[in-house]
Amino acid sequence: MTPPHKDAGFVRMPEDEFEAMLARAAEKGAKRALADVGLEGPEAASDIRDLRILLASLRMARRTAWQTVVRLVTTGLLLALIAGVAVKLKWFGIGE
Repeated sequence: MTPPHKDAGFVRMPEDEFEAMLARAAEKGAKRALADVGLEGPEAASDIRDLRILLASLRMARRTAWQTVVRLVTTGLLLALIAGVAVKLKWFGIGE
């Protein structure tokens, strides 16, 4: 590593050394962030995979719930429409 030198209050260093220093800092920061949320160690990859599967399952359950609500509302509206037609046409002796 070449010693950095100052130029008008700024420290100058070669670009490849600067990028290597940034990469080391980013790696340390990422490891610290994962450790802060409890995702360090050999099981971390498995834990993250499990979390992704859990999120996918939650999204699918939410989508299925909305589809069920839409189907129930649609079925209810169709049944009400059919009942209205039955009353209007005096089927089953209703509305005479």
